[in-house]
Amino acid sequence: MSYFQFIIIKLLNVYSVLIILRAVISWFSPDPYNPLYHLLIRLTEPVLGRIRRLLPTSGIDFSPFIALILIELIANLIR
Repeated sequence: MSYFQFIIIKLLNVYSVLIILRAVISWFSPDPYNPLYHLLIRLTEPVLGRIRRLLPTSGIDFSPFIALILIELIANLIR
């Protein structure tokens, strides 16, 4: 595995953690004025928003789950 592949896979792992954090925090009442929460939203919304637009609307948001699956597939292709 090259250094470039290693870095890309590590970045994908970090992004996966950010998506998981956002999903867990959404179960609670996050402070809407917290700057770290806004940063988390700004970092993850580009991917989750696109996935949400493709999914049919329902009461449960499956976009984090689908994003994690896609990230894992991309990481496996890079490996």
